[in-house]
Amino acid sequence: MMRENRTETFVGAVVLVAALGFGLFAAKAAGFGNTAQGYDLTASFRSVEGITTGTDIRLAGVKIGQISDLTLNPDTFRADVTLSFAQGIAIPNDSAVAIASEGVLGGSFVEIVPGGSFDNFAPGEEIEDTQGAISLISLLLKFVTGDGNKP
Repeated sequence: MMRENRTETFVGAVVLVAALGFGLFAAKAAGFGNTAQGYDLTASFRSVEGITTGTDIRLAGVKIGQISDLTLNPDTFRADVTLSFAQGIAIPNDSAVAIASEGVLGGSFVEIVPGGSFDNFAPGEEIEDTQGAISLISLLLKFVTGDGNKP
């Protein structure tokens, strides 16, 4: 009888440690453990289909930040996005930002297309050169119906 109690206690402790480890991993993946301060920039998109708060921002394929806020601007009917960058990442002030896809079935991410300016964006500034998400379904419909071939 005593042997069963020890076994049950041991198995319970292992399950508890595994659950705690998974919880810490999930919190770190969600960005709760990040204490490094960065800076924010804003951008306005016609369409933000496929991205949400927490979506990666990449430059040359490397994650340099994430989306921290998405709101609809009731005056312009565009999506206003707050982009949070890691400290030490300087973005030239003539850069563009685009919503890109990892592939046909992959997820979306925000891509920074760097410009050639020697001046960088200051925290809080707006990136004006944006390209919204391209809908795969609308592209397929244009191809099937032939609307994309008209001059």
